[in-house]
Amino acid sequence: MSVKVRLDTASATRLVLAKIGHAQRGEPLQTSRAVHNIPDDEQEKLTAIFLKPFKNLIPHRFTHHAALDQHELNTCARDIFATPSAFLQRGTEIARRLHAKSNHPNIKSGDLCIIHLKEIHVDGELVQGICILKSESIIPFLTITARDGDLEINTVEGIHPEKIDKGCLIVDTLGTKGYYVLTFDRTGSDARFWARDFLGVEPIPDSAYLTNAYARMAVSFLEESRPPEEESPPWETARAAKDALDYFEDRERFDLQEFEQQVLRKPETIERFQEHRTRVEQEQGSPLETRFEISQKDVSKAKKRIHAVLKLDTGVEIHVKPAAGEADPLLERGFDDQKGMKYIKVFYHRDLAAVETPPASA
Repeated sequence: MSVKVRLDTASATRLVLAKIGHAQRGEPLQTSRAVHNIPDDEQEKLTAIFLKPFKNLIPHRFTHHAALDQHELNTCARDIFATPSAFLQRGTEIARRLHAKSNHPNIKSGDLCIIHLKEIHVDGELVQGICILKSESIIPFLTITARDGDLEINTVEGIHPEKIDKGCLIVDTLGTKGYYVLTFDRTGSDARFWARDFLGVEPIPDSAYLTNAYARMAVSFLEESRPPEEESPPWETARAAKDALDYFEDRERFDLQEFEQQVLRKPETIERFQEHRTRVEQEQGSPLETRFEISQKDVSKAKKRIHAVLKLDTGVEIHVKPAAGEADPLLERGFDDQKGMKYIKVFYHRDLAAVETPPASA
């Protein structure tokens, strides 16, 4: 289900606005009475602001335990794409749904923008999109203006484009499978609220997502299973994680059974990994496929993130990445009898962080 989406051709054309209060605190919902058409000379600037947060995000899709026809946001999106005149009604329904779901104590009130987009580039075609943005903080701005031959300073409160808290972009493609949805939540106040309770989405299980999911799962499993530091230092776990990711790097397709037999090997380790995978699947709310095409780009990214951290009681931290092609890390552990303390000796050729100070100019 790989889809290539380009946003640089898109234009924001219309808006439905709302102020979302907190339902349980009795704060009201206010929605705009009419659709706001964006002037042509403002479209380029506003489109760039609206779409900037949607870079490098994992694609999602709407999901429902019974049927997609019963998913409120999926239905709203479908009607907006099919009937332009339904934008105000369906946009207002989206705002009502968000207000009704805003019942967690950590959820803040805020301003909502629902934007209709045209000409999103998807696999050679131009399609529509719906962008939903929520800002939960108002920022004071200073303005200096000329008046009566002099200058004066004023304060204006508004939404900072870099401080938009939550958002989603619904693209008019894969409609029968829950659409192509990009989403973010910068607040982290309640991870389930925006993606699950309000949007009702799950990740699209494409090769990039599955490669990332299994790579993260393999590394986290090895970290959880690491013996005490006295028996196995953290860089041993980092090296084991690198070895696990080498399996991905050497193949075009992933097979879970093969991975367990060739990487984990021991029956007791395989059993613990299966239990670990079950917990991960329960947390994300859906099972992971056991065979898929491997995304080599995402394997490379995962390997760059592998490192081990040894935190010592003297306030020293040692960060170690497994060195390719070396059987052992360039660290030696021991015990100093005179000081009665453990030590770690580090071998290296040169200090890569050292910067030669240029001579001062005359």
